[in-house]
Order: sequence, then structure tokens, then C-alpha cells
Amino acid sequence: MVGGDKLRIDFNQVVPIYIQIADAIEDDILSGVLKEGDKCYSQVTLAKELSINPATAAKGIRLLVERGLLDKNRGQAMTIKKGAIEIIKRRKMESVLQEQIISLVNEAKKLGIEKNELIKKLNDIYD
Repeated sequence: MVGGDKLRIDFNQVVPIYIQIADAIEDDILSGVLKEGDKCYSQVTLAKELSINPATAAKGIRLLVERGLLDKNRGQAMTIKKGAIEIIKRRKMESVLQEQIISLVNEAKKLGIEKNELIKKLNDIYD
């Protein structure tokens, strides 16, 4: 089975399946299910286990190549690139976490929460 546990794909989500596949593989890399240097899941394996079109699986894998996370070795399985974890963390910091922080700050402003109070709450929760 892919990742020791089936990748989490929600066919009812607005996010395209190929993006969900790429994000789920990134999660497997971050959690250590896939390690740098390991072979990535093949499009055939993904298609079979997720019951999707192989072209959709290939598109998800291609997105990981575009994100700089996979090494393509002609005639061989793609492998997780050395440094992939740092690339994923940087991308998530720049996009996902940034969006969440902006949303949090905007909501705090609507509620009249002062900057110092918000920082204190973040520190309390973080610790």
C-alpha cells in the first residue's frame, strides 16, 4: 500500500486530485514515510491504489518534479531529491503558513485584539 497507509485523497474537494496527490506525497516526505533518496511512488501504483486515471497520477508526480522534489533518472524510478524536506518547509512557510498568519491577523484586527495581546496568545499556545 502507498505510504504504508493509503494517501488521503478527497474526490469531493475543490482542490484538483493531482495537487492532492502531490501534497500527500509531500506529507509522506515530511513525516518520514518517504526519505530523501527513496524511490517515489510510481504513477501505476498511485493510479491502481487510488482508482484514478494514470495520467492524473502522472500529473501529480510531474508537479513534484516542478517543485524540485524528485530526481528523474531515465529508465529508473524517480527518487526523493536530497534537500526535499527543506524545499517543502520553505514552500509551505511562504504559502500555506503565510496565508494562515494573514487570516489570523485580519481576524484579530476585526475583533479588536491588539498586536501585543495576539503575540502573547501565540506564545502561550506555542509553548
